[in-house]
Amino acid sequence: MEWLPYLVVGAIVGVLAGMLGIGGGVILVPLLAEILDRQGMAREHVLHLAVGTSMATILFTSLSSVRAHHARGNVRWDVVLRITPGVLAGGLAGSFLAALVSTRGLAVFFALLVSATAVNMILDRKPKPTRHLPGTAGMFVAGGTIGVLSSLAAIGGAALTVPFLLMCNVRAIQAVGTAAAIGFPIAAAGTVGYVLTGLADHGLPRGSFGYVYLPALIGVSIASMALAPLGARIASAMPMRRLKRAFAVFLLLLAAGLVWKLWH
Repeated sequence: MEWLPYLVVGAIVGVLAGMLGIGGGVILVPLLAEILDRQGMAREHVLHLAVGTSMATILFTSLSSVRAHHARGNVRWDVVLRITPGVLAGGLAGSFLAALVSTRGLAVFFALLVSATAVNMILDRKPKPTRHLPGTAGMFVAGGTIGVLSSLAAIGGAALTVPFLLMCNVRAIQAVGTAAAIGFPIAAAGTVGYVLTGLADHGLPRGSFGYVYLPALIGVSIASMALAPLGARIASAMPMRRLKRAFAVFLLLLAAGLVWKLWH
């Protein structure tokens, strides 16, 4: 029964990852923190384990999601190649920075970042028609910023990458597919950082590899990889505006619940 919650959460993450190109951290972090807390994990380790494990699951979820989007021609590989160097640098830096932040501080940061993204989705702000993707230096800065913030909150980057690409007038479905592909280098850099910083913490529970909790990683990854292609099919058939606004409300509720639980 210990594996069942991880499989259920993984199924939810997989579908939504395929639908919106997210790595799943926006959903997985608060839910995984709740599961780990109920299983008796030390409170001071719960959120760091949730964030580190979420980042590691994105490695697997993004692969399944991007494969499905690539088959539909929804991935801008030219954008992926240009932004990846900055994403790798930022993702590694963010994971080391996260180890210096308190549990409450990390929870507040996560909630603020997700809430700002949700508000932007609800308002459905439109970019200027003349705006285009920046040059090499601009893409490195954008990738670095996305990498740092995504690694801190284990969000896979789509919550920031999709709005950035939409601002640069990339088509919505291509922004989602491209964000799924960009999620992999973010997850790779972030996972390395969370493992290395967690290895210095000797109070972690058995089954941990740094700040990655292996039972949760396995259970979530199996279910999310199986269902991410279903989410990609749904994304191609549903109106994006309605889907984004409903998801934005869900993000706000998750962020509020996480802060309330950890603060009280």
